[in-house]
Formats: sequence, structure tokens, C-alpha cells
Amino acid sequence: MLCGESVRKILEVLRGLLWVSLIKENGYPLPRMASSKPFFDDIRSKPEVIDPPQSEEMMDIGESVNDPVQSAVKPNVVVSSSVHELLECPVCLNAMYPPIHQCSNGHTLCSGCKPRVHNRCPTCRHELGNIRCLALEKIAASLELPCKYQSFGCVGIYPYYSKLKHEGQCSFRPYNCPYAGSECAVLGDIPYLVAHLKDDHKVDMHNGSTFNHRYVKSNPHEVENATWMLTVFSCFGQYFCLHFEAFQLGMSPVYIAFLRFMGDDNEAKNYSYSLEVGGNGRKMIWQGVPRSIRDSHRKVRDSFDGLIIQRNMALFFSGGDRKELKLRVTGRIWKDQ
Repeated sequence: MLCGESVRKILEVLRGLLWVSLIKENGYPLPRMASSKPFFDDIRSKPEVIDPPQSEEMMDIGESVNDPVQSAVKPNVVVSSSVHELLECPVCLNAMYPPIHQCSNGHTLCSGCKPRVHNRCPTCRHELGNIRCLALEKIAASLELPCKYQSFGCVGIYPYYSKLKHEGQCSFRPYNCPYAGSECAVLGDIPYLVAHLKDDHKVDMHNGSTFNHRYVKSNPHEVENATWMLTVFSCFGQYFCLHFEAFQLGMSPVYIAFLRFMGDDNEAKNYSYSLEVGGNGRKMIWQGVPRSIRDSHRKVRDSFDGLIIQRNMALFFSGGDRKELKLRVTGRIWKDQ
């Protein structure tokens, strides 16, 4: 049973949807209505209310990321902020998806937060039970929203229940800073991140597709958190990050060098790279495909996708008395035809 306030809000939204539908059917332009929530400034309501998916599995509808049909620019319609308030979980403050639960007084919350409140309504403390708010789920099913990465260039408008999936794959979503020396929380597009790496992290910037680096460490027996300065290469109109660090592989201390591409994985596959390390008449060569910075440096490292050198071998390549790491790594990047 819905409380009076919830019923009033739902009726208000339904009247708004019906009003928009009638205006559209008669060919009149849609007026703008005031909204206090900028995220909902580009919401368009569909005249037909469809049944919402009944489970998370059913939400996985066929959809290509940034599909040209879905991404067509549609007229801007502003819906009252009451829609936002109705669909916002009072516990996590995120948008709610089916099943949307409600207590006997009509207060709603998302399925993810229900176990967290021990089956008690966070608003009135009544027992929640297993009541579904089907009216609110149908209101959500009638909405189309802009991608949250609109400011990064995505112009798509998506049904409420498929918007979340799109945003997880949107090619306009920002990248995480690829710097490995700290947990940097900066997000942005590639030009912004390149400037950020140069100005804030003071990384080595190089032009060209070949390199010859020397990595030195006075006490090579210390491998915990041993990470060398990131190097960024500019070639073929793209940017690449060269990583070199030490870590424990089981009980064995090892060094790893690998390359990451500053862009998406589908573009990274157009390039290859090789790494070579050696000394005393011996050498090791690695050839691979750079990983996208969509994958964290830790994920790439822990998948061993790079040139891995045992510490004893690295000290052998270093020469001398093997008490100091002096490892020379050479390599090149090329574009596959």
C-alpha cells in the first residue's frame, strides 16, 4: 500500500507523461519545464509504458555501444525533479532498478540495500516484507535518459533500464590515470590525462617508437613497492605508457616490463611492441600487444602480460658483482598493417 505522498508523486508524474504524449501526438512543440537536477535536463518520456524487466538477467538486452540509431540526437525535454526523487534509493542514493521494494507505508528502496537494512524500512522502520512497487517500475520503464558521459561527447538517449549497461561500455567514458606510483583518482579523456601526467606526475615524455632505457637500483634485494618512473611515448598519433616494476611472483622476486595503450582495447590491437634485455652475450626478447589503460597496471602485471625477468637473471644481465641492478631495456612499437 502506497502512502499518500507517494501516490501524489506518482500521479503527478503519470499526468506529466500523459501530457507530453498528447502534445507529441498533436504535433505541437514541447515546452521546457523547470528542473533542479541538471542530470535530468535531457530526459525524454515515451508515450507507451512497457512492462519492466523482472530480474537483472532480463535487463541484458541486445545493444551495441554508441549505436547510431540509439545515439541519434533527440529533442530535449525536461521532466520534473520529482521523477529523480522517486527513483532514488534513500539509502545508497543511486537510481533504483527492478525489483524495487516498498514497505506497507509506501516507502521504497533498491534491492541491493534491502539486506543492509535488515528488512526494516529506513524511513519508518516498519518491516519491508516482499512488496514490489510495480507502479514505480513502470514509470521507470517509460523514461529515456541521456548518457551520464554526455559532457565527454556521448549524444545517445537510452531507455532507463538499458542506460546503466550502455554507460559501462560507452566509448566516451573517461579513463583512469595510468600512473602506477600512487593511487591517483584523476579521470579524463586522453589529452587531459597526457597533460596531467606531464604536469602533475612529471613523467618522462618521449617522441618516437623506439627506446633504450636503463633501470638502476642500489639494493635489488628490496622488491616491495619498487616502481620506476612511468615513461610516455608519442608515436603514430597515439600515446603509450611503459611500465617497469618489481614484485613477488610466488616466493620469487621478479621484474616486469610492459606497455599500455592510452585508448580503448579495440584500438590497442592495431599495435605491437617488443622488449629486449640482455648482457654478457645473452638476451631475452618479449613481443606482445599493448594493453589498454582500461585495464589497471596491477591487472596487467598480475596477468604476467609482459617481459618477466627473474632477479638472479636481471643481476646477471647487470654485470659486475651482481650487487646493484643496472638493467638496460630496449624496445620498439609498430603499427600492424
